[in-house]
Amino acid sequence: MNIPSSITTLLIGIAITAASFWYGQNHGLMPVEASVEAPLVDGLFDLMMTIGTGLFLIVQGAIVYSAFKFRQKPGDNEDGAYIEGNIPLEILWTSIPAVIVLGIAVYSFEVYTSMGGLNPMDHSMAHGHATQQVAKASGAAIAAPLMPTTDPEAKAAIAAASEVDGIPGNPTVLPEMTIETTALQYAWLFTYPDSGVVAGELHVPVGTRVHLKINANDVLHAFWVPEYRLKQDAIPGQTTELTFTPNRIGEYPVVCAELCGPYHGAMKSVVVAQSPADFNAWFDSQKVASSDVDAAAIALSTHSKPAAEQTPAEFLAPFVEQMGLKPEALQQMPHHHAQPAAIAAS
Repeated sequence: MNIPSSITTLLIGIAITAASFWYGQNHGLMPVEASVEAPLVDGLFDLMMTIGTGLFLIVQGAIVYSAFKFRQKPGDNEDGAYIEGNIPLEILWTSIPAVIVLGIAVYSFEVYTSMGGLNPMDHSMAHGHATQQVAKASGAAIAAPLMPTTDPEAKAAIAAASEVDGIPGNPTVLPEMTIETTALQYAWLFTYPDSGVVAGELHVPVGTRVHLKINANDVLHAFWVPEYRLKQDAIPGQTTELTFTPNRIGEYPVVCAELCGPYHGAMKSVVVAQSPADFNAWFDSQKVASSDVDAAAIALSTHSKPAAEQTPAEFLAPFVEQMGLKPEALQQMPHHHAQPAAIAAS
C-alpha cells in the first residue's frame, strides 16, 4: 500500500514537532532554579532549544534523505538535471527564520527589562544616572509575582517575609532591599546602604526583592550568577541594575563574565541565600564588627599622647579592649617588632 506523500510529510512533521517539544522541555542543560526570575530565562531558553531542535532535525533529515534519494546510480555518468531555482521556497525559508528571530528578540527583550536591565529608552543612563527608584533596606514592600519553589525552608521563609503589617497569606507582596555592587580588579564588594556593612560575599534573604546597583571602578566587568539566571555588565562611570528574588536557600557562585585582565578567572565570589532570621543574624554581626573597627579607630585618634611617644601597651590598649583580650597578654608580645611610631606610619 502506497501512502500519499502529503500524508507522509504530515506524519514526519508531527514526529519532528513532538520530538522538538519534548527535548526543548527535557534537555537538562540548566542549573537549579534559585530565584523567582529564573523560570523567565528558562522559558526563553526552552523555546530556543525547541526551535533549534526542530531546525536541526529538519536540516539533517533533508541532508540524509537527499544523500540516499539522489545518489548517483551505478552506470549513470550523465550530468545532473539543471535546476534554476524555486522562488516560493526561497521566500519561505527566508521569511520563517526572520519571524522566528524577531519573535525571540522581542521575547528576550521583555525578559531582560523585567529583570532590571538597561532601558534603551532611558536617555539619562548615558549620563550615569539610574532612574529606577528602589526602596532601601528598611522594609518597604512592592507587588511582585512570586513563582513556586520546591525548597521547604525557602517556602517557610518566603511565607514569613511576605507578611506585611501583621497580615499573613499575601505571597504577592514582598519586602525589598538595595545593595550597591562594586566590581574592581579582581574582586566584588557589596555595600548595604545606611548600615556601614561592606562584604566580599553577597548575603540575601530569601523572599526579598533585591535590587543591585552595579558599578565598576576600573574596567568592564560582568556580574553573573548562573543559578539566578542573572548577567549584567559593570561599566565604569555608569550604573547598571538587576532585580531578583531568591527563593532557594544555599550558596551560589558569582562569576565575572567579562574578560577584565590577566587574573579574570580568579574574580569570584558567592551569593549566600539565607532565611530572613539567618540573614538578620549575619547582618547584625557585620554591623557589630563594623562598629568595633570604628570604635578602635576613634580610640586611636583620641590618644592623649602622640603615637611616637606611647609605649606599645598604651598604643595597643584600645585594640586589645575591642578584641576582648586581657592587658596581661601584651606582656607576652616582643616589643622590638612593633613600635608605635612604625605602626602609626603604616
